[in-house]
Amino acid sequence: MSEQDLVLVLNCGSSSVKAAVMDVAKKEVLMSCLAEKVGNTDAFITFKINGEKHKHTLTDGHDHVAAVMALLEQLKELGLYDRVKAIGHRVVHGGERFTQSTVITPEVMRDIEACIVLAPLHNPAHILGIRAAQQAFPELPQVAVFDTAFHQTMPPHAYQYAIPSTLYTRYGVRRYGAHGTSYRFVAQETAAFLQRDINDMSMVIAHLGNGASITAVKNGRSQDTSMGLTPLEGLVMGTRCGDIDPSIFSFLASNAKMSIEQITEMLNKESGLLGLSDLSNDCRTLEEAAANGHKGAILALEVFAYRLAKYVGGMMVACGSLDALVFTGGIGENSTMLREKVVNYLNVFGMIIDHDANKVACFGTPGVISTKDSKAAVMVIPTNEELMIAQDTAQLTGMRL
Repeated sequence: MSEQDLVLVLNCGSSSVKAAVMDVAKKEVLMSCLAEKVGNTDAFITFKINGEKHKHTLTDGHDHVAAVMALLEQLKELGLYDRVKAIGHRVVHGGERFTQSTVITPEVMRDIEACIVLAPLHNPAHILGIRAAQQAFPELPQVAVFDTAFHQTMPPHAYQYAIPSTLYTRYGVRRYGAHGTSYRFVAQETAAFLQRDINDMSMVIAHLGNGASITAVKNGRSQDTSMGLTPLEGLVMGTRCGDIDPSIFSFLASNAKMSIEQITEMLNKESGLLGLSDLSNDCRTLEEAAANGHKGAILALEVFAYRLAKYVGGMMVACGSLDALVFTGGIGENSTMLREKVVNYLNVFGMIIDHDANKVACFGTPGVISTKDSKAAVMVIPTNEELMIAQDTAQLTGMRL
């Protein structure tokens, strides 16, 4: 692939458009942007170029098309427009229809629309973003990269719920997982860092951010993951509760007179670290407060670490063995305290943290944070979902790397 060829990566939410222009060969971001409050009259877009930010109001339409058109104009001003050869889109849910990234066709668009029922907040926004990009860049090939695709290798005993099977066959009620693009990237980077063959490795990867999940990866394939039909299942997260007794719905409906919608909203947006601490969903805020004796913050962080450590043990069962435990994502890459808490719980499995190595493995620095005596390598590997999307897009559209 010529250095002149670039990939535009788009990640469209219901009220946001995030984009990056990437030189895939050099693994460099030449320009990025974030449009916020899309759909509102006060919508704006912020471009980041050479480390400097430039904010512009979206005055024409305020919608996804307006955001993408503003991006197009910025590309022209920077002389990058003609160098963009393909567009890669992050799509949250591909259901069982998509097991890998794919070039977008009318049939693919229909299949993404069919998955709206599984991701009603995300897929409609992705569709708007794809259509806006097709309008702005009609001559360019476009690729969909699905968060769920990586987990389609899970065996039935890992993805099926113990409920009447007709709910799966009729409505697709099963575990799908998320963060698959991140897991695929981190698994490859982990094997490369350890100079191992990914097809002969077992690893457990924890993607920890405001949304958090954990996945068992054996021989480069997902064996099990913590998120389920929706992102609510699994670990404690910033505002999501993670695993919870489903009977809480009927209990709260009867005793607190809450509706299904109110309970669902509470479990997704008012729970997790925020609900436990009564303070914040941000780990940095909670760690500072915990250091000052805030009981809610102390409890929230301890529950987060304990639940995660229990899940590591479960994912080891899915792998059958363990070569590496890997932390990634905003919290996984930067919270030395939470990593240490989790690994201390895992001493029972022979994992031992190297305190000095753990302290320096932050802010984008990959490394091993366990001692030489540890039964498995404990690692920090920064994720880069945008690069993974760009690489898939380049490969599927015939751009030579």
